[in-house]
Amino acid sequence: MLIDSHVNLHAPQFDEDRAEVIERAFAAGVRLMVNISDKVSNWENVRALADDPRIWATVGTHPHEAKEDPDLSPERLIALAADPRVVGIGECGLDFHYDLSPRDIQAAVFRAHVAAARETGLPLVVHTREADAVMGQILAEEHARGPFRLLMHCYTSGAALARQAAELGAWFSVSGIATFKAAEDVRAVIADMPADRIIVETDCPYLAPVPYRGRRNEPAYIGHVLAKLAEVRGWSLDEADARTTDAFFALFDRIPRP
Repeated sequence: MLIDSHVNLHAPQFDEDRAEVIERAFAAGVRLMVNISDKVSNWENVRALADDPRIWATVGTHPHEAKEDPDLSPERLIALAADPRVVGIGECGLDFHYDLSPRDIQAAVFRAHVAAARETGLPLVVHTREADAVMGQILAEEHARGPFRLLMHCYTSGAALARQAAELGAWFSVSGIATFKAAEDVRAVIADMPADRIIVETDCPYLAPVPYRGRRNEPAYIGHVLAKLAEVRGWSLDEADARTTDAFFALFDRIPRP
């Protein structure tokens, strides 16, 4: 059961052929997709795609956009998450590579998402880039206040943070980066992830896997990510499919399993 756990189908890169992209995904065997919120102010556009029963949505604000709403409250996120088509909180987190929002605002907005995830019981979709130490500190502090479920999305950070997150019960998602020739360090971390808490994603329109690297990514390409995961873990393709499907429904448990 091919599932793309992280798509950005509302992105402007799909404005010319969004319906065709979605149909290509289903024709390629994709059964479900989760459309990820980039910012609360854009949530209606994210949510609109979840009118399709095969597409679900999250609600949240990416760290790049945190400066837009520095006072974002858990209550705002909780209210939006009451929509039955919402299955997660985020994408949220820290990005110290681009620093498109001030770091203190990124952290404050991230903590608001954690509080919303804790209150709703929905999984937290976490983005982290070049922020391992601060991310690790925040996750430890927040987990001490009360447990919450989390997904380390498109994980490309270090092995130490991966181990810490795994100890907190985190799931991990693997993206097309795993197929890149120079991504040996990423594959090494994937090889050590908890076997029952790995899922796959495209993060389309970004990060197209080999052999499509450099092109606009689409959910129809998710099979290439799954195949690389199977190779890295030494699983058959059927085993990788079964394991990632089980892990997906264990994490996104608001979605009924077909």
